[in-house]
Amino acid sequence: MNATHSVDQLWRMIRREAESAVARDPVFGAALSSAILDHPDFAHALACQIGERLGKSLADRRQFAQLAVDAFGRALDLIDAASRDLQSIAVHDPATTALLPPLLNFKGYVALQAWRVSNFLWRQRRNDLALLLQSLSSDQLQVSIHPSASIGTSVFLDHATGIIIGAFAVIGDEVTILQNVTIGRKPSDPDHAPRIGRGVLLSAGATIIGDVSIGDVAKIGAGAIVEHDVPGGCTAVGVPAQLTNCPEPGVSV
Repeated sequence: MNATHSVDQLWRMIRREAESAVARDPVFGAALSSAILDHPDFAHALACQIGERLGKSLADRRQFAQLAVDAFGRALDLIDAASRDLQSIAVHDPATTALLPPLLNFKGYVALQAWRVSNFLWRQRRNDLALLLQSLSSDQLQVSIHPSASIGTSVFLDHATGIIIGAFAVIGDEVTILQNVTIGRKPSDPDHAPRIGRGVLLSAGATIIGDVSIGDVAKIGAGAIVEHDVPGGCTAVGVPAQLTNCPEPGVSV
């Protein structure tokens, strides 16, 4: 995949992948019918995944799936963002070039889309329900993203376990976040949260804390603790984080 497809095109591609999988493995195909082939479009299939992952009972799963369907119907940008997120995984993750595996199996993808629903609810002032979705995502998927955060598109939560994104954090497009990353405010300065630019890589175990800005296409090394700004294109490593590999002055990133 080297181009961004429309939501309808994406859905046709997913269905073709599902039909091929059914032909290869009829046992797996039984699960694919309820997950993919029984749904009229991408929004309903994705809502089903959210319900299945967050709900602890059949009634809960149906309720959360319907909640997601309603949100997708009222805010079409949510399903467009979900489409871009999924396509970005197929492009950038060396472990997969298909669409079906991350849709069905990557909990980081589902957690991000559940956050998009919770963020929609937060903006509708349905704060208690939004926080419930955050809590369920934390319990069921080990990913906790506050509904007041702002996250762009083509974002990839890789492996995802232990990711924490706090209130009011801002994350740009095309960002990759690995497991056990924390992005949050300082208790001494609760009015300011980190701002993560476009195309940033946050490696496993990194902590971004306080009123800091991470510039476009910067890289944060595994286990680094960042409490100061990181200019675009730089790499930050260590505890506390130190800058390295910064572009020469005048070189765009």
